[in-house]
Amino acid sequence: MFRILIVLLCSFQLVQAQNKKVLFVIADGIPEDIIAGMKMPSFIKIIQKGAYLPCYVGGEKGGISQSPTISAVGYNSLLTGTWANKHNVFDNAIKAPNYTYPTIFKVFKEAYPSKKIGVFSTWLDNRTKLVGDGLPQTNHLQVDYHRDGYELDTIQFPHDKKAWYIHLIDEKVIAQASQVIKDSAPDLSWVYLEYTDDMGHRYGESPQLDTAIQMLDKQIEKLMQAVQFREQKFKEEWLVVITTDHGRDAVSAKNHGGQSDRERNTWIVMNKRPNHYALENKTAIVDIFPTIASFLQIKLQAGVVKELDGVSLLDN
Repeated sequence: MFRILIVLLCSFQLVQAQNKKVLFVIADGIPEDIIAGMKMPSFIKIIQKGAYLPCYVGGEKGGISQSPTISAVGYNSLLTGTWANKHNVFDNAIKAPNYTYPTIFKVFKEAYPSKKIGVFSTWLDNRTKLVGDGLPQTNHLQVDYHRDGYELDTIQFPHDKKAWYIHLIDEKVIAQASQVIKDSAPDLSWVYLEYTDDMGHRYGESPQLDTAIQMLDKQIEKLMQAVQFREQKFKEEWLVVITTDHGRDAVSAKNHGGQSDRERNTWIVMNKRPNHYALENKTAIVDIFPTIASFLQIKLQAGVVKELDGVSLLDN
């Protein structure tokens, strides 16, 4: 009888793991003080189920882990759960990532080789350089579903001076990510959107940036509709995490990269109730890796756990 109970328990745990899915979204360049003042219906729906958490990027200010508040640096801090002094991405050139610090995609695939991962991005380098799709340094990690590289297609997306083409690419990324999630439901997916950062660079704190954020809210609604379809029809449990990679400077809001509070202060929105740590401490972008790992029940190697700079925001 005891053996039967153990088998049943293990089977139940396996089913639980199989039904868990994660989607994380990076919406580029939105500081905490701006998004906190916006009316965003889709975000509010998610927050009502989970949480809005003040967050920071840039590592320990003045310490060894201090990291530039630059896009690719922030992405890789999320992907690896470490700051730039470890992952070695200090700018958008992404010249020599230290793949010794694995991404959440790599540890997930090592734990569950048959499960699927997806990258849906306005920027090709996210998959090819940061995730390291197909590279020997990542043991030839394969991204099962990807929709990206559209910024290189100047026929379908002519590059205009006002960068509207980036919004159109974001829209295509959202449409394709939503369809793939609805049809195939990768177990771990990353959606990256750029237009908000472009409007920040061009106009700073402005009606144009506000409009871009409002359009982002509608894009998130499309993703959530796909997630909700999966949850209802296939009885899956989804963790959705939305964040940004950096804030903006305090003077013009057009720039970033430094260590001012506004450049460092960001946010996390997720659809699950956070643990006491998340509620009692300011979260960091590096906390998202261990949060995803915990939710997906990834057994991390001791060496990976030792090097993580973040902690899970969910109870196990």
